[in-house]
Order: sequence, then C-alpha cells, then structure tokens
Amino acid sequence: MQLDPGPSEPWAATRSVVLVGLMGAGKTSVGRRLASRLDLAFVDADTEIEKAAGCPIEDIFEMHGEAAFRDGERRVLARLLDEPVQVIATGGGAFIDADTRAAIAAKGTAVWLRASLATLLARTARRDDRPLLKDQDPEAVLRNLMDARYPIYAEAPIVVDADDGSVDATVARVVTALQAHSKAEAP
Repeated sequence: MQLDPGPSEPWAATRSVVLVGLMGAGKTSVGRRLASRLDLAFVDADTEIEKAAGCPIEDIFEMHGEAAFRDGERRVLARLLDEPVQVIATGGGAFIDADTRAAIAAKGTAVWLRASLATLLARTARRDDRPLLKDQDPEAVLRNLMDARYPIYAEAPIVVDADDGSVDATVARVVTALQAHSKAEAP
C-alpha cells in the first residue's frame, strides 16, 4: 500500500504502527488521523478490550483488578498484531509489559508519543474515566507514571514529541519519523 504521506517520497506500511505513551499523550486522536493519512484501519486497543470483556475498563479494574486487566490487554494486543497492517492506539500501560513489547517489536513498529507533565495534566482533566487517576492527585500519579514508564517507552524505535501544535502537526511528525525509520532499516 503506497501513499504520499507528505512532501517527501511515498512510504509503504508493511507493519502495524503501534502508538504507545501515557494517558493523555494523544494516542487515540493522533492514531485516528494517522490511519486516515496512511490509508490504514485504526483500532483503539482499549475499545477492543472493552468489547472482549463486555464491560468498561473502569469496571474491569474495579471487579477484577489491574493484573486481570493487563492479562486481557496482552491477549487483545497479540490478536490485533496478527491482523492486517493498521494503526493501533494502546493503553498507557500496555508497552510496560515485556511480552507485549516483544510482540510489538516482532510484528509492529512502536511509536512513543512523548508528552510533558503539563500537557498530560491538561488533557487528562478533560475526562473522568481513567481508573489510575480516580480519587487520587492526578499530578502525583502522572509524575510517578512518568518516572516509572518513560525509561521503558524510550525502548520504542520511534519517539515523537506530542506537546506542541495541533494533532495534525503531531501526525506529520509521526509520518516523517516513520519514513526516516523505514529508510534506516532498509537494506
């Protein structure tokens, strides 16, 4: 599948693009527009987890705990990576799991949407359905998550800053980074 993602040469999507990062980094918003720009399907892993479980993520956390949620998340992502090439937005903790990281490395291309604490706070304040932020200080939780997860997200082969500009500007940076990564991996 060839397309012109911008002013430079065409880029062929041969592996699913898997967006990783903390809640509020823009994985779903960027993912939808990126998929449209690359003429690929888009799938939100959290939505697929809810479909598989038959209930919202918040309920999975409340009834079964985070460990059960992570197990289901791992299985759903493995299934999504076996599907045709697409853009996948993951949940914030998905890439932290070593098995999930290995599956993404084997069958997809991880793109970390890196965002500052200020950006994450502003974006997560818009929604109240984030289980890890329920009844806690969002700034403290996000800071702790950044400290724990950013070193692991940094294992993604592509890192794109998602603080500045519009969603379309971030999408353009992702496309440019995918092109550069593809050239670097070419024989």
